[in-house]
Amino acid sequence: MSRTIKIGSRDSRLAVIQAESVMDALRQTGITPELVPMKTTGDKILDRTLDQIGGKGLFVKELDAALRDGRADFTVHSLKDMPMETPDDLPLVAVSRRADARDVLVLPTGVDSLDLQKPIGCSSARRRIQLAWLYPQARIESVRGNVQTRLRKLDEGQYGALVLAAAGLSRLGLTQRISRYFTVEEMLPAAGQAIIAVQARKGTDTTCLAGYHDEEAWVCMLAERAFVRALDGGCSSPVAAYAELWGGTLRLRGMYVSADEAVVRFGEAEGAAMEAETLGKTLATRLKEGTE
Repeated sequence: MSRTIKIGSRDSRLAVIQAESVMDALRQTGITPELVPMKTTGDKILDRTLDQIGGKGLFVKELDAALRDGRADFTVHSLKDMPMETPDDLPLVAVSRRADARDVLVLPTGVDSLDLQKPIGCSSARRRIQLAWLYPQARIESVRGNVQTRLRKLDEGQYGALVLAAAGLSRLGLTQRISRYFTVEEMLPAAGQAIIAVQARKGTDTTCLAGYHDEEAWVCMLAERAFVRALDGGCSSPVAAYAELWGGTLRLRGMYVSADEAVVRFGEAEGAAMEAETLGKTLATRLKEGTE
């Protein structure tokens, strides 16, 4: 008789698709997964930016509670939406192989050039700061809601373009909406972008996730999140980090922004994969002190 495992997820279409990728892997091991979708505080408050309402922790609070009280055995998240500190009793236990980590520009349906009379919509200070360099003449405004809601606002004429994550559009089958891919040099991604993360209660048997877990993405995650933590950059801070693994060598790029946004610095570092977190901390210190 197969074991049933309850999978907690936000209830957006993208979140459910990501949870289903974990559920498919569990079925391969003879487990019967059961989806437990829920709406988080971050999904309900859409009239303010994340930094005004408490940051990314609002996307995990309800899911953490479901893990603790047994309504869920595993929870599935977009890693970039998770706070940099995870509770000791609810560790990250697996991550997916990384999809395309780039950000992309999306234009309204039927439009093939950017209209700078309308604002570019984006959801993070990280994107806003980098967009201001790419399009210095553009007006950048916040846009909230799930991907479909943002696209509706775009197509209704509220924005001239949106900046979204390539991975999310790809998982939703919406790559035809992409007008331009930004290179990671043009727009450094958020820490953890394009990686799906699985969380569980401490002590839970997670051997059933062995076929899902990707060690290369895990190493990159350790470096990126250590970089952001070292800068005290939680969810809404305008920091960025992107790591790549080449053999046993880890290459990390990072962006540091001062609190008043007057200073923006980019830098990179290389080191051994086994020293991922140290590499993240070291690069953060160099950028913060201006010694990069």
